[in-house]
Amino acid sequence: MKKTNAIFVLYAFAAVLAMSGVGIAVGERSILWAILSIIALIVVFGMGFKTKKKYRELEMEKH
Repeated sequence: MKKTNAIFVLYAFAAVLAMSGVGIAVGERSILWAILSIIALIVVFGMGFKTKKKYRELEMEKH
């Protein structure tokens, strides 16, 4: 597996954990944990898209 693919797998795993956190928080009726999980999900998605843009720009420079 390429290094870039491994990074995206880690981002995907982190996003799944954050989404699961939202579900668990709702089940436990914990608004604080639900909000924290949603914030974590937004941060993970943002980092993933930022990294994807960076790698795409590097690929464009190579060609």
